[in-house]
Amino acid sequence: MTIELHPDMSSGKASDAKNADGDAPVFAYIARLPEPQRAIADAVDAIAARALPGLRRGVKWGMAYYGLDTGWCFTSGAFVGHVKVMFIRGTDLQPEPPVKPVAMGKHTRGIELTAVEDIDEPQLMSWMQQAAAMPFETAQQRRRREDLPRSGR
Repeated sequence: MTIELHPDMSSGKASDAKNADGDAPVFAYIARLPEPQRAIADAVDAIAARALPGLRRGVKWGMAYYGLDTGWCFTSGAFVGHVKVMFIRGTDLQPEPPVKPVAMGKHTRGIELTAVEDIDEPQLMSWMQQAAAMPFETAQQRRRREDLPRSGR
């Protein structure tokens, strides 16, 4: 599997990494990032692994996605000079993360990190765990879940 990234990230977009599920594509995505984004993304990934037993990883839309078998919870994407950690249902988190991203959905909120030292690990871990309790599910996943037989029918 080939992960292709923007060569210098000067465009401001996360990357041109191809969509793929699994740990390997995310680790390859992180390994190809320039510093300081690589160190930040590595730290975010390590916190996610500690925060969420059964962590599921994938690369979607040029960013690392994290979740559980029940759905995606948050994303980490490298941009020029920083890494964004965005929570798909961020408006439901307490406290609500401060950054409202452009074109990522009206409920998405997150943080922008310019250095590893910017990470408030207890707060980030709390947001990750809160997000895991309410993962995003697509309309197709919701229909499948709702079509499952319910007890008492």
